Amino acid sequence: MLYYLLYPLHDFFPFLNVFRYITFRSAMAIVTAFLISIIFGPRLIAWISRLEIGENVRKEDSVRLYELHKKKQGTPTMGGILILLAVFSATLLWADIANKYILLILFSTLWLGVTGFIDDYLKHIRKCSRGLSPREKFISQIGLAVIAGVVLMLFFPGITRLDVPFMKNVSVDLGFFYIILVILVITGSSNAVNLTDGLDGLAVGIVIMVSLGFSLLAYISGNINFASYLFIPYIPGGGELTVFCSALLGSGLGFLWFNCYPASIFMGDVGSLSLGGALGLIALMIKKELLLGIVGGVFVIEALSVIIQVTSFRLTKKRVFKIAPLHHHFQFLGWPENKIIVRFWIIAALCAMFTLVTLKIR
Repeated sequence: MLYYLLYPLHDFFPFLNVFRYITFRSAMAIVTAFLISIIFGPRLIAWISRLEIGENVRKEDSVRLYELHKKKQGTPTMGGILILLAVFSATLLWADIANKYILLILFSTLWLGVTGFIDDYLKHIRKCSRGLSPREKFISQIGLAVIAGVVLMLFFPGITRLDVPFMKNVSVDLGFFYIILVILVITGSSNAVNLTDGLDGLAVGIVIMVSLGFSLLAYISGNINFASYLFIPYIPGGGELTVFCSALLGSGLGFLWFNCYPASIFMGDVGSLSLGGALGLIALMIKKELLLGIVGGVFVIEALSVIIQVTSFRLTKKRVFKIAPLHHHFQFLGWPENKIIVRFWIIAALCAMFTLVTLKIR
């Protein structure tokens, strides 16, 4: 919005020329999103507390896990509203809101945010213990993925070509099967972040690191000189996603201020489903689908731990882990919660750094 309001005046006020630079607007998006989170965070926490919308730690799921987490009973939740408020405000202020990448990412993030909000509303306000069923969540995620996939194929030329990391100018045209890839990436990433959101600050801390990695990847992919030098697909207009990723980074930092151990608020599904889906869609739009598994390595491992646990129990009646997702397994091993969180953050940071290194390994 400010891009359209202020940049046209640069002929009269030369200093307004800075609005043409994605780097400047991205930095301002970080600051704006962070400040919005810090300013409105206490107000949201107080409001949710008055409404008595708190975390419900279920004893029937696991008695031992209940004992570990019972102190979190009643902690305000649905804090993802704060994240989305900060992300949307900062993006609308500093991004080119007519950019097709920005329009699609905002639409998709809102879609999944509404899905998560309905789930949280049913669980914490209507007191329906399970909220939306897994099937209902999948229907919403797949519905969005199909819409996003069709839009990408119609309005984003060359998007169906899957870039192969570590190889120069090698890609595979998926054609119509690209829709299947979109479904797998969006549903997988959305649910992976949701599964990881089980300890104070764990999920949002990793989202911050993935957002930082994607902001750099989006900027490089949207710059023809950098893209050509690194032999990666050039995405015309895709650099604008740097602003959105930066807003995500700033809002994550602001939310972590309140969500760090011991948490004053949890993000809920309104935050985890939307953030995960947004990261998956960004990977698709900048053609880094295969790198998503590296930059979001912790999310992948968390999701795989659940898949392995369920599959093993169904086939052999034996469990590979003491409990899934993986972060709870380490709790059962006796690791302190804050130690698990920080160590997972360290692994996430290493994954993000290695992803950037892969750009030179071709």
